[in-house]
Amino acid sequence: MNQTVKNRSASESHQDAAKASQDDRIYEEMFTAILEQRLSPGTKLSEDVLGEIFGVSRTVVRKVLQRLSHEKVVQIFPNRGAYVSEPSPEEARDVLDARKVLEAGIMRRVVRNCTADDLARLEKMLEEEAESIAAGERTRWVALSGDFHLALAAIAGNRALEDFLKELVSRTSLILVQYQGGGVNSCACDEHAGIIDAIRARDEDRAVTLMLDHLQNCEEQLQLDGGDEASDLYKIFSGVTGGRIVRKEG
Repeated sequence: MNQTVKNRSASESHQDAAKASQDDRIYEEMFTAILEQRLSPGTKLSEDVLGEIFGVSRTVVRKVLQRLSHEKVVQIFPNRGAYVSEPSPEEARDVLDARKVLEAGIMRRVVRNCTADDLARLEKMLEEEAESIAAGERTRWVALSGDFHLALAAIAGNRALEDFLKELVSRTSLILVQYQGGGVNSCACDEHAGIIDAIRARDEDRAVTLMLDHLQNCEEQLQLDGGDEASDLYKIFSGVTGGRIVRKEG
């Protein structure tokens, strides 16, 4: 292979890496907006608007939307476009049932694997949850609550379980914004504290029971008779840099 070919290959590899990084950045921005409930169920995800916001082509946006669709948090309809998923009441129950099965297994692995450093990190997360509740910051609390469950999955030490739970947590976020009333739930924080106590005591059965009770309480708080308005994409991603965010008037 001559030097010219080598240089061309290196340049193409660099460009591919840059494109992948760009796609991942946009994906994370959108996934986080869904997880934090800033994107409401039913919001239309216009390729043109998102391309303008992030400063990329519609092709790039389409790839990200397809990735989110694969994770069930976006729905793509022929000739209509992409929308943030609107979970049905049946889907809400199915997702929470799936979480019960998955997180029961995760809790047993956590109790066996958890270290002192892991416990310290969970306690820190609990403090942040309590602060968000005291401040009435529902969006932040929802994100922190989801992060707590994902942290447990990471401690379990099984990447497949962690990936499955990430999808279910994001879908749960949509379910909460659609079917749960406003405000923050201090009981959930107390339930997380009880779970940490059971982990510290190395009590597998109690840890599992507390997690199942916690998820059941989440389900019982759902109101299956309505949701919120669709979201404004410009407002949601107002902090994004790199794109040309100039909202057209009229």
